[in-house]
Amino acid sequence: MDFRSKLAAVWQRHDSLLCVGLDPDVARFPAHLKGRPDSVLAFCKGIVDATADLACAFKPQIAYFAAAGAEDQLQDLIAYIHERHPAVPVVLDAKRGDIGATAQQYAREAFERFKADALTVNPYMGFDSVEPYLEHSDKGLIVLCRTSNPGGSDLQNLNMEGGRKLYQHVAALVAGPWNVHGQNALVVGATFPQELADVRSIVGDLPLLVPGIGAQGGDVEATVKAGRSAAGTGLMISSSRAILYAGKGEDFAEKAREVALATRNEVNLYRG
Repeated sequence: MDFRSKLAAVWQRHDSLLCVGLDPDVARFPAHLKGRPDSVLAFCKGIVDATADLACAFKPQIAYFAAAGAEDQLQDLIAYIHERHPAVPVVLDAKRGDIGATAQQYAREAFERFKADALTVNPYMGFDSVEPYLEHSDKGLIVLCRTSNPGGSDLQNLNMEGGRKLYQHVAALVAGPWNVHGQNALVVGATFPQELADVRSIVGDLPLLVPGIGAQGGDVEATVKAGRSAAGTGLMISSSRAILYAGKGEDFAEKAREVALATRNEVNLYRG
């Protein structure tokens, strides 16, 4: 099943727009996991098993695994998700942004080694930085558009000829001529609900990955109302730290589930 089909199915099956971010910071792990050679995998498996039925996607952030020397554990984690929770797509958050042969290798890493269903990419080298990933026609390509960080405005909010903002231009490209296989999506932060609404008006029912709720302070109601599609779906609303580190003891997974459930239910209040 291709990425868009898998995502559409899990939105309905799990009645959820919640994307659970997997950002494993070893320094914040419960004491009983620290020192284990497989601590990253064990921690993430606990979170995954506790939240899988509440999630529309899992989003491992590759830097956390690489910094811990745990790329093999990331590979094992994604294989575990595919085996145990096959309905839930995996978005590898790597924000790759190179071109040519290098981008082809990044694509192989994401889709052949790690076997992710989708990958986040940076579009600021133009179509050349997107095209190599399109060789994997069933995989999702989630392109940075209007990010949740304040500094995103330095570039993304610049005015272009004709009055359109740069992020709006990116949205139109990704939903239009760059959407070669119909598998594209966009990253738009919850911290900018008006811009989120603008992007939705440009891209129709294209999926949007929306970071910025939870620890980053984005408003859930404003996010859902601004970003939902006409069908009341269209969103992967990502929360990472608020879920991952809700508990500090051996019950960390149960505490994570409590927060994930509350977040999923809050999102569903506003779907319409």
